Amino acid sequence: MLELVMAGGWPMIPLLLLSALALALIVERAWTLRRSAVLPPGLGMEVRSWARRGRLDPAHIDSLRATAPLGALLAAALDVRHRPRDEIRERLEAVGRHLVHRMERYLNTLGTIAAAGPLLGLFGTVVGMIEMFLGIVDHGIGDVNQLAGGIGKALISTAAGMIVAIPALVAHRWFRGRVSEYVVEMEHEAIQLLDAIEPPAAAARGGKGHASAPATSG
Repeated sequence: MLELVMAGGWPMIPLLLLSALALALIVERAWTLRRSAVLPPGLGMEVRSWARRGRLDPAHIDSLRATAPLGALLAAALDVRHRPRDEIRERLEAVGRHLVHRMERYLNTLGTIAAAGPLLGLFGTVVGMIEMFLGIVDHGIGDVNQLAGGIGKALISTAAGMIVAIPALVAHRWFRGRVSEYVVEMEHEAIQLLDAIEPPAAAARGGKGHASAPATSG
């Protein structure tokens, strides 16, 4: 293996660096985007239970916000639970965009590695072919077997680029799909929470009569 890497020449250096970076990003995203870390089991039901029992003090909401992305989204809805539903939805959309950006962190870098790997491999092959043909100009064709070996060595970079790019591309697409799946489930949990907190909020607004805005507790 080391002989193949050395045969690929100096273009193999950036490919090796990209492979190490891609591996680190894949491991980091796989750990960060675990289902239990993004959508803790039973969290949505627990929060709806809080809402029905009125256990919505700031301490509970702050602890919820720190649990997971789903907790941060539900906490954002509880922060503005006394406002009209449209305003709550706007807050959820704003916080949701921030959470999606957080979950998609490093995915653009992974996609760039998937696109750049084959190009770097092709570049290494072109460099190897140029060096080989320059040698032919200086010393003639020589042994045909040696010429074939030179072409094979030049193609090592292309193979290495594909080896780097294919896992990065697969991981990039898989993580993107995972984030999209999480977003749909988080939206569902947020809607269920809105349905749970809307009746008491609506009753509170109705009891205010002609008040322009609901009063909030200090």
